[in-house]
Amino acid sequence: MNTKRIVLRGRVQGVGFRDWMVREAARLSVSGWVRNRADGTVEALLAGPPAAVEELARLCRRGPLLAEVQSLTEELAEPPAEPGFHRRPDA
Repeated sequence: MNTKRIVLRGRVQGVGFRDWMVREAARLSVSGWVRNRADGTVEALLAGPPAAVEELARLCRRGPLLAEVQSLTEELAEPPAEPGFHRRPDA
């Protein structure tokens, strides 16, 4: 299992990014969570088979139709405590 924490910057809030990520994560069988942060970024934890995690991270570089992702940073992380992919409250 591969686990990454990613942070997306740009026009990523108010464009349906979290709901889009929940759908894409379910399609790819990726576990974790996504949330908006007070600084205007979107943060997510992705866990699953390496190819699926890499594919979701790749898709996040473009995001949903109205998003404009300027940058994506990633780092290794610990796997989530619960299965599935969830939308977390804003941080």
